[in-house]
Amino acid sequence: MAYPGNKKPKKKSKSLFFPYTREDMKRVQWCLDKNIHISCSPINSSLWKIEIRLNKGDWKRDPGAYEPDEAHIKMYEYYKYYYDKYNKE
Repeated sequence: MAYPGNKKPKKKSKSLFFPYTREDMKRVQWCLDKNIHISCSPINSSLWKIEIRLNKGDWKRDPGAYEPDEAHIKMYEYYKYYYDKYNKE
């Protein structure tokens, strides 16, 4: 029988939430409307990759590997890049 004093402390998981702004969401929605998709996907427990797909083509991977918070920052940087590059309004 396990006693309360024998429990191992649980590791705290990192929060996968990343704050975004209204401008970020404006750029994300514009890109999604134009079939520009960018995602973060884990490659192991501590590193993530960024993947980009334009016009329903093949997914292309960013060559870098990022910590989860860095990956989200990079994802929003890519959305801003494509928004600034192709938005001619």
